[in-house]
Amino acid sequence: MNLSLAMLILKTAVQAASGKVVSIAIAVCMAYVNLNPIRTNIAKAPENSDYTSVQQRIRTAISGRQPKMLLPFRGREHLNRSKGLSFQLVHYLELVDWRGRNFDPRKWGCIAENTPPILKRLGISPKHWLHLNRNFESRFKGLVGSVEAVQQAYT
Repeated sequence: MNLSLAMLILKTAVQAASGKVVSIAIAVCMAYVNLNPIRTNIAKAPENSDYTSVQQRIRTAISGRQPKMLLPFRGREHLNRSKGLSFQLVHYLELVDWRGRNFDPRKWGCIAENTPPILKRLGISPKHWLHLNRNFESRFKGLVGSVEAVQQAYT
């Protein structure tokens, strides 16, 4: 997908009445931009792609926070909030990881097939992701991460 196609999808979605279509279009555009370092072979994975919002979101999520300078994810359970992206961080990360694995012969890079899934690479158990997703949008504050990372924070 090229940038003009992504912008066309976004423009069409914004004009559409369905909030779901808008959310999908925004996620597609965000993923397109966040995958630029991978597509240009500057980074091998989203968590290593410097100066991207996905890397910033990953780093702050691991420490149990939302990035202050980015629009927060609000998830479906918080659709009544006026500000925020109406999908969950975990779903967005999976979208970026899945899309980044799709090889495009016109691009220089992609996430290698033998690279573990993003949630596994980040070392956060599904149980912790579930807790993070249920509480993150409500300004969750606390420690989230692997058992080792949480234990290390308390020592």
